[in-house]
Amino acid sequence: MRDHLGEMTDGVYGNVRVPRSLVADESRFGGRLEGDCLIGDLVVRDGKVAGMAREGSAPLDLEGRILTPTLVEAHCHLDKCFTASRLDFAGGTLLDAIDAQARDKAHWTREDIRARALRGLEELWASGCRFARTHVDWAVNPTDPSHAPLAWEVLGEIAEEWRDRFTLQRAALLPIEAFAAEEIATPLAARVAQDGGVLGAFVFGQDGARESVRRMVRVARDHEISLDFHVDEDLSPTLKGLDFVAEAVASERFDGPVLCGHACSLSTIEGDQLHRRIERIAEAGLTIVCLPTSNLYLQDRGAGTPTRRGITRVQELIKRGVPLAFGTDNVRDAFCPIGAHNPFQSLAFGILAAQLEPPAGRWLPCITHAAERALGFKETMVEGCPADRLLLWHARETADLLASSPARPPQELPATLRRARRRS
Repeated sequence: MRDHLGEMTDGVYGNVRVPRSLVADESRFGGRLEGDCLIGDLVVRDGKVAGMAREGSAPLDLEGRILTPTLVEAHCHLDKCFTASRLDFAGGTLLDAIDAQARDKAHWTREDIRARALRGLEELWASGCRFARTHVDWAVNPTDPSHAPLAWEVLGEIAEEWRDRFTLQRAALLPIEAFAAEEIATPLAARVAQDGGVLGAFVFGQDGARESVRRMVRVARDHEISLDFHVDEDLSPTLKGLDFVAEAVASERFDGPVLCGHACSLSTIEGDQLHRRIERIAEAGLTIVCLPTSNLYLQDRGAGTPTRRGITRVQELIKRGVPLAFGTDNVRDAFCPIGAHNPFQSLAFGILAAQLEPPAGRWLPCITHAAERALGFKETMVEGCPADRLLLWHARETADLLASSPARPPQELPATLRRARRRS
C-alpha cells in the first residue's frame, strides 16, 4: 500500500464508514446504514470514488474508520492570528478589540506576518483542511485606492507557494464607507479582481451604509468577483446591514457568491421582523457563516457573565433553507484569545452554542461541501471525489471527529493507508 490517500489505486477498500450527509444519493452510492454513516467496501474507479460494494469483497480492511473529503475553512484572519500575547489588551467589546489590533498592526513587518500566517496555515493543513478564505485588513489610500496592504501581498505570496496543495483565497476587508465614492470603489474592485481575490467589507451601522453597500455590489458585479461581508456583528436590534446586502444583491442582479459573516443581531429580533429578515436573506441567495468563538467571546460583554450567546439564528436559518457554514474566525488575537485553525473545532463550538441536535454527522456539510460552495467552488460530495481529496480518520462515530485528545494531536488525525489491515 502507498502512504497517502492521494496515491490510492483503483480497486475496492474494505470496511469504510462514510457520513450520510456527505453523500448525494444514498440509494445509488450503496452501503449499509449504521447510525449516521453508510458502511461498506469503498470502490475507487478512475481515481475517484464510485460508491460502495458488498461488504467483505475487498482484500484490504480499513477497520471501519470514517472517510470524508478534505475540510473547508470559510472565514479566518491569517493576518491577525497569534498576536494576543503581545497586545496591550485584556478583553473588551468588539470595538475595543478593533482598536487594540490596530495598535499592534502599526508594528507588523513582512517577516512577522509571514511567520504567523504560515503557522495558521500549517494548523489548517494538519486539521485536514485544503480550502480556506482569509480576510485581510485593508485601509484605503485615498491617493492610490488600488494600493494593497503589506499583509495582502504576503498572503498572496504564501498562496502561490502552497498552490499545489492548498487553495487560499484572500478577501479584502474594508470599512463599508470606503465604497461611498465611485472613484475609490472602482479601482479597489479592479485591484482585488486582478489578484483573484474577494471583495469584502465591515458593515456596522455606519452612515450611508445602504448606498455604499449597493455601490460595492455593483462594482463587484462589474468586475466579476465574489462578495463577503462582516455584517451586523452586534446584538443591537436596530442594525440593518443584512437587509442592505439582500436589497443590493437583488436590485443589482448580482449572481455571484455572497457570504455574510456574524449576523449577530438576528439573535435579538423576534416574530414577524425576524421572519421577514430571514426571508430576504433566503430570497437574495445569501450564505451565512456562523463564527461561534469570537461571537461568544465578544458579544453581550459587560460587568459579569453574559446571558446571551451572541451567535446568529442558526436553527431558524437552516429551517428556512439558507445555506450555512461554520468558520474559525480569529485565533489568539484581540478578538479571541484562544483556539486553533481547525474546522472540526469550530463546528463543535457551533453545535454547542446553537444547541444543534445529534448526530454530529448531519452538520459536517457546514465545514465541507456547503462551505466549499459558499466560497464559490464546485461542491465536493464523496461520490466522484478524487482520491487526493479524501481523508481517512481515526474515528468510527461522527462525534469522534469533533473530539480532541492529547494522545492524538490534530496533525495525526488524518490516517494513511499504510495502516490498512490485509484480510486473511
